Amino acid sequence: MGTLEELFGLDGRVAVVTGGSGVIGRTFARALADAGARVAILGRRGELCQAVCGEIDASGERALPLATDVLQEEQLVRARHAILDRWGRIDILVNAAGGNVPAATLSEGQSFFELGIDGFRQVLDLNLLGTILPCQVFGAAMVANDPSSGTIVTISSMAAQRALTRVAGYTAAKGAIDSVTRWLAVDLAQRYGGGIRVNAIAPGFFLGEQNRALLTHPDGTLTARGQRIVDQTPASRFGDTSELVSTLLWLCGDGSRFVNGVVVPVDGGFSAFSGV
Repeated sequence: MGTLEELFGLDGRVAVVTGGSGVIGRTFARALADAGARVAILGRRGELCQAVCGEIDASGERALPLATDVLQEEQLVRARHAILDRWGRIDILVNAAGGNVPAATLSEGQSFFELGIDGFRQVLDLNLLGTILPCQVFGAAMVANDPSSGTIVTISSMAAQRALTRVAGYTAAKGAIDSVTRWLAVDLAQRYGGGIRVNAIAPGFFLGEQNRALLTHPDGTLTARGQRIVDQTPASRFGDTSELVSTLLWLCGDGSRFVNGVVVPVDGGFSAFSGV
């Protein structure tokens, strides 16, 4: 069985959070640190990563800010060297970098045939390649250190499970994330004995900077799209990022050591509801 600390604690482990300065990534970084991990916060804007580190540990002993673009392999490799130089190991990778981009979102009344392929490619690269490359760079460090232990957690989306209007590129990217999660879980287990696990979390609808204008008016009231989402969510509200934390800690800790290749919905019942 084990104690709660043994099942869910992360003392002595080193975690990497991509997109660590974003709304979800920042919440995850703080939660991992609170559970005992030392955390490297990666993001494109170094000053924001530094701010998150200051929230966790101003001394820098438990948090490391690293300005890193997840689409630039050489920057990821530099980040890996910095983490290994500081702490000597990598045990956890959380892929929180991603999201939608305006150029890949159809406006009201616009058809799929008018979707700009450049925007589609941009959102596909950000979410899919922005996950694949960190998995390669930091996953290799896990294998080199101890292939009997390690975990990768990626952020998926309800868009991968249910057809959401207007976000064709984001839907395609997150659908690929789910597929890669399962494939990589199997591949690493077969090659290295099942010690390194790969899972994903599929959030429902959480307000962030990328979707706020789509879902709410400036005065905070819901747009028509926001209201449709709330009506389709049995919990009758948007989620709070803090409500993702317990699932993250479960997937990162030893309490889930026989959980591999799954996508866990945290969505207030959105994926279960038929609308009737």
